[in-house]
Order: sequence, then structure tokens, then C-alpha cells
Amino acid sequence: MARWQIRGVGVLVAAGFLVLGQAIPASGQPAADPPAQGLVTDGSVPPPGADDWDCEPTAEHPRAVVLVHGTYGNRDNWNALSPQLKANGFCVFALNYGADPSSLAGEQRGYFGTGDIAKSAGELAAFVDRVLDATGAAQVDLVAHSQGGPMSRQYLRFDGGADAADPGRNKVRTLVTAGATNHGTTLSGLGLLIAGNPDAEALTTPVVSQAGVQQLVGSAFITRLNAGGDTMPGVHYTVIADSWDLVSTPPEATFLTAGPGAIVDNVWLQSVCPRDSVDHGGLPSDPGVAFLALSALSPGYASTHQPQCPTPTALPLPGI
Repeated sequence: MARWQIRGVGVLVAAGFLVLGQAIPASGQPAADPPAQGLVTDGSVPPPGADDWDCEPTAEHPRAVVLVHGTYGNRDNWNALSPQLKANGFCVFALNYGADPSSLAGEQRGYFGTGDIAKSAGELAAFVDRVLDATGAAQVDLVAHSQGGPMSRQYLRFDGGADAADPGRNKVRTLVTAGATNHGTTLSGLGLLIAGNPDAEALTTPVVSQAGVQQLVGSAFITRLNAGGDTMPGVHYTVIADSWDLVSTPPEATFLTAGPGAIVDNVWLQSVCPRDSVDHGGLPSDPGVAFLALSALSPGYASTHQPQCPTPTALPLPGI
């Protein structure tokens, strides 16, 4: 492929990232919408209910919950879920990670999750250790959106989140993901234009960020992450896919296969909210996702609660 063609591919894929993923800013809401209830959305303050460093876990909820945003997101993506978790008795914490202004996307205020994913996993490891020290909990549970899924799995496998030799030493008990790019994304087909092409990747990265390119299907990061299997012993995974997702595609590629000693529940969001047509960026604030997350984190929740499913104004075409 000629260099001008490669440059064109890089620009096209970069545009695809920005149209499909970054049309939705860090708030998780369309750019034209005001922040819900006047909430801060640039990550400068924790979401409501989060980061109470004096919180003490209870016998009913002995593990703190750490909320992990996705690419171009920040901790305020959890402005809806965080107070729900707090109201249900959990100690809740949320972090910003992956700040890297070396890309066009990463330069934007409030846009985190743009740096090298392996480095971000180290940031998550340090944050989890701080939560464990502050709360006295033996373990945490993680709830992650988009890049937050594979980044959390990187932490589990390579940065001390789980111990394959002794699962009793795991720092994480449960990982709940929504729209996670666990096996890479085709980005509705656009990502295939640069998959395995170092020149196209080099041209695209300064626009969409290193983390963005690392999540494309077939990337070196995704290949290494999954080379030893999808899961770690002793961890319970709840993996939520959205059939309308146009960013983490194909949506079913998010699903994990359980390895030895792990439990995996792969679930479609539409199995609890059949008419839910939320887009990728709206997953952290979606009530169906909240129901599934609370059900995974709190045994018995699903038997005493019903999902408060949104009513769409119109059903879009299904995700690719």
C-alpha cells in the first residue's frame, strides 16, 4: 500500500473513532446535552457517593467497589451508578486513569483513558491498594466500561490483581464489564483497515490515542492479554454486551470464556431490557446495566428488584 493510501486509512479510522466513540464526551451524554442535574462531568470531582475514604465495608457488603471508566472517559461517567451503589450499602470508589496529552483526543479536558493500557493497569493497581488499605477490605469488586474491561483484566493477569497460583490471594473478587473491548473491536469495520498495519497505526495513534489503537482487533496488546486465556482463577466475571453497540464490535466479542477456577456470566443487556437502545457511551449510566451490576455484586438483588428499563423514543438499526 502506498504511503498516501496508508495516511488516508489512518485519517479515516481516526475519524471513525471520533464519530462513533468521541461524539460522546466524558460525561457519557451527547455533546449538546447539559450535564444531568448540574453534575460535574470533567472528572475533577468524584461522582456522588464515591471516594469516601472513611467508609467501612459491612458484613453484607464486605468488598469495596471500584468504578473503572473507558477511553475518553473519566470517573464522572459513573454519576448515575455511584450513588445507587452507595444507597445499597457499598463503599464506592472511582478513579481517573490514563492521562496522556500526546494525542489529539488526549489533549481534551476531561478525556482520560488515552495512554498505554499496560501503564494504566499499574495506576489501577495502585488505586486498588489504596482502597484496600483505607477500608480494611480483603478484596474489591470492579465495575468497568469499554477499555476499562481489558485494562482491568491486564491488572488481574499482570499487575497483581489476581494470583493464578493461589486465588486466595486475589485482590479482586468480581469484575463486571459493560461494552468491554475484551477481544478487540472492529469499530464497525473501520478498525480492520489498520489491523496489523504498523504504518497505518503510527498515523492513527496521534489522533485517537495509544489506548484507542491498542483496542483494535488483532493488536499486539489484545493478543498478549488473551494469549493465556480470558480469565483468572477465583474471579467471577459478569460480562454485559449491548446489541446496539457500534463502538465495541461485534458486540458479542466482549464475551469471555471461563478458564479453570473462574466463573463467567455472559449476558446481553437486552435480555433484561429488551427495548433498551442505549449507545456505547451511555452504558455506564444505563439503568439496565445498573441492575445487572447490582445483581452481580449483591446476591439476592435480582430476586427483590426489577430493572427500571428506559423507554426508547425510537429503535435504531442494530449494531454491527
